[in-house]
Amino acid sequence: MTKDLRYPDALIADVLRSVKTIALVGASPKPDRPSHEVMKFLQALNYRVIPVNPGLAGQVVLGEMARESLLAIGEPVDMVDIFRRPEAVAPIVDQAIAIKAKVVWMQLGVRDDAAAAKAQAAGLIVIMDRCPKIETARLTAAGLL
Repeated sequence: MTKDLRYPDALIADVLRSVKTIALVGASPKPDRPSHEVMKFLQALNYRVIPVNPGLAGQVVLGEMARESLLAIGEPVDMVDIFRRPEAVAPIVDQAIAIKAKVVWMQLGVRDDAAAAKAQAAGLIVIMDRCPKIETARLTAAGLL
């Protein structure tokens, strides 16, 4: 991982302004888990957040039915937010491409350069090793959101 991961604030702000529906892969029903906290935060900002976790499929998490996979969502998704280990990213990116998501966002500590290149080649915006909750707070404080 030698490539520098600097993203222009304008790009991140544009993504956060333009997306409406987010599939959160690796969602947890446990309030003490970061994925749960981020999902709740994004919902408070009026994003529709669809939890994706095969172990929770069919259960309700924060008012939304959890899905087994991105392919099981069956409706348009703007952004795929990935809360999974880097080695799990490639098949998630393949599904994000298949459902025609616009953005793949990998959470803090999550990076897969090959999967990112594949997503970008398919026309998706990719942000790695960032948290939309942290970026929203930072850009709001800076007056950019």
